[in-house]
Amino acid sequence: MTPPQRPGQPDWRGRGGPPPDPTTQRLPSAGRPEPPTDQLRAQRRSPLTGPTRKIRRAESPADASPTQKIPSTQAPPPPFTETPARPRRRSRQPIVLIGIIVLALVAGGLAGGELFARHRADSILVAVAECVVEDGASVSFGVNPPFLWQYFTGDYTNISVTTDGDRVQSADGMTAEVTLVDVRLHESGDSKGTIGSLDATLSWKSAGIKDTVAENLPGVGNLVTGVRTDPAAGTVILEAGDNNVTAKPVVTDGDLNLEVLEVTGPLPKDAVQSALDGLTKKLNDNYPLGIRAESVEVTGAGVVGKFSSQNASIPNEDANPCFAGL
Repeated sequence: MTPPQRPGQPDWRGRGGPPPDPTTQRLPSAGRPEPPTDQLRAQRRSPLTGPTRKIRRAESPADASPTQKIPSTQAPPPPFTETPARPRRRSRQPIVLIGIIVLALVAGGLAGGELFARHRADSILVAVAECVVEDGASVSFGVNPPFLWQYFTGDYTNISVTTDGDRVQSADGMTAEVTLVDVRLHESGDSKGTIGSLDATLSWKSAGIKDTVAENLPGVGNLVTGVRTDPAAGTVILEAGDNNVTAKPVVTDGDLNLEVLEVTGPLPKDAVQSALDGLTKKLNDNYPLGIRAESVEVTGAGVVGKFSSQNASIPNEDANPCFAGL
């Protein structure tokens, strides 16, 4: 029996299939987009965008099977080629370090020897100077050539001696500044060596002159109450109350003397001159190493004398015990 057919609907039997399901039949819609259901059907028909399609995860080297080879992007190493063996060059760094250490040890040894030699020579020469001048003294040495060389050879370029200024032998209040050049300590016969040249500056203060006169001239010196200088006239005035003695320092035949110019008071001039000559002779005779006066100047503080010596012989201990330590 044939079911009733709707008006305008074609017969389905001529097409070889049943008619579409009325509930799922798509109704045409003018001017509106396609319903979502139609898009899902389109996506289901696509093998790449279907919701149930699995996306394969890229395998990492850790997931690969033990036997699977992982392609490497690095270039394969070049084939091994045997090269002739080269002789190894010995490093120079240890040699340089050893050389530096040796030089440091040598420099340290020389510095230590230099200090020891200076200390030794300083102590000896200070003792000699203090014995000669009868006062404290300090000594310094030249630095060229190195002092260690001077010490071992016994040839000193220059030596400087400065006294404390309390006295120089019998002269109270006198300071000595001495420079010795080309000192050669080579003992021979009755000499300890030689001194090429010696220059000395002796500064005698006015108060020291007064004390020296009082100490060495008991009869006359006790009367002296003060000493003052007149640099313009180049004179020294010895004051004894109302009595004065005016004397002029002069150099005569390498000796420093006091020439009496005027005496005010009961003392005769010749007696005063004789007393002062005895004092200056004592001072001149005690100067060692052939020292001779060159010039003298009167200053506001006292008297300054210049002394020198050339090619002086250093006496041994028999002639002057002060030089026994050399």
